[in-house]
Amino acid sequence: MTRYIASRIGQALFVLWVAFTVAFLLLQALPGDAVLIKFQSPDLGLSPEQIADLREAYGVDSPLWQQYLQALGNFLTGQFGYSVVGSVPVAQELLANLPATARLAGAGFVVAAILAFALAFLATLAPFRWLRGAIQSIPALFVSVPVFWLGIMLIQIFSFRLKWISVINPGEIEGLILPVLTLAIPISAPLAQILMRNIDEASTQGYVAVARAKGASPSWVLWKHIAKNALLPTLTIAGILFGELLAGAVITETVFGLNGIGGLTERSVRFQDTSVIQAIVVFSAAAFVTVNLIIDLLYPVFDPRLRKAKGVFA
Repeated sequence: MTRYIASRIGQALFVLWVAFTVAFLLLQALPGDAVLIKFQSPDLGLSPEQIADLREAYGVDSPLWQQYLQALGNFLTGQFGYSVVGSVPVAQELLANLPATARLAGAGFVVAAILAFALAFLATLAPFRWLRGAIQSIPALFVSVPVFWLGIMLIQIFSFRLKWISVINPGEIEGLILPVLTLAIPISAPLAQILMRNIDEASTQGYVAVARAKGASPSWVLWKHIAKNALLPTLTIAGILFGELLAGAVITETVFGLNGIGGLTERSVRFQDTSVIQAIVVFSAAAFVTVNLIIDLLYPVFDPRLRKAKGVFA
């Protein structure tokens, strides 16, 4: 068990290091920098010497390898640097914007899971073949819808046309309804597709035929015999979709003007605030890796076959 956990944690740390290094190199390849964008404006009246001093203070004039080692050391010690645009520590900006994104992502994932389960079970229990086929085609429609377009359409229909939900100074709960739906609908599609496929595969197993032969109802067979075995493979895709969830949150927050990690990312990219972008990339990678690490560790717990095959608990 200890060896297995250590191996998975080592792989997770390697992925984080790769994500940090690739993000650092790509950000350094961008033309210009946040110091010039912010301080080179004629309105500020700064001399070239003063701008040079600012660039030196922020360390942007140092050799690339020195900047890399300094940034890596800062991240290892929990110091993410200083935001040029916000004039505050990066960690402070992340903590200020994280709660809004956490609420949106958490609610979006829950709603996506509910939609996926509802579609999968309806596609299995629907009484008519044409109806089951129609329900099974819904995830393909969901996954093909661009997030930004979906958000705009939901605003147009439910806010401007029907006037059911306000997007201008809404309440805390009301302001989350459309963004959560915008985020959840595309995420639910692959979850539903994988779940439907797993249900179909589990339905062909012998123990299902025995349960049906004993007179069990279709709903009883689905809940008691098929669902558990169909859920396990879905855990993997759920962990992978977490990365897409974070990417979708960036677009969704931009469309709805929410103050979260997505809005912070948009502002940082616009002004090339590389310290903030670097921290957001590493934070997103850490969240993605952590979720997948937890899923990897839970798999042997729920599936005895993996415990025997890998000797995890041996």
